[in-house]
Amino acid sequence: MFRRFLNGKIRDIRITNVDLEYEGSITLDEEYMEKAGILPNEEVHVLNVDTGTRLITYSIKGKRGSGIVALNGPAARLGMVGDRIMVLSYALLGPEDIPDHKPKIVSINRGNR
Repeated sequence: MFRRFLNGKIRDIRITNVDLEYEGSITLDEEYMEKAGILPNEEVHVLNVDTGTRLITYSIKGKRGSGIVALNGPAARLGMVGDRIMVLSYALLGPEDIPDHKPKIVSINRGNR
């Protein structure tokens, strides 16, 4: 039996852009994604600390070092520039992988650096 566990988490980041007319997803600085082990197009959960909303979408790689955190498409209705969010990814693990699994948790400072 496989079970779902936290695999990567980017915390303490702030939304820098919202774009309602984009097709959907969340754009993240490539460096954040690498540190948290999140791949482009991977399913992620986005938790808005300021509003309490939670959404499921997929990640898009943003420019490295830009600090970009952009809610796109319908997700843009669930946050505003400056809102604090967390982005989480999950992994399905078999019993043999569970004991050694350690999620990658990345904290970013207030300026998204």
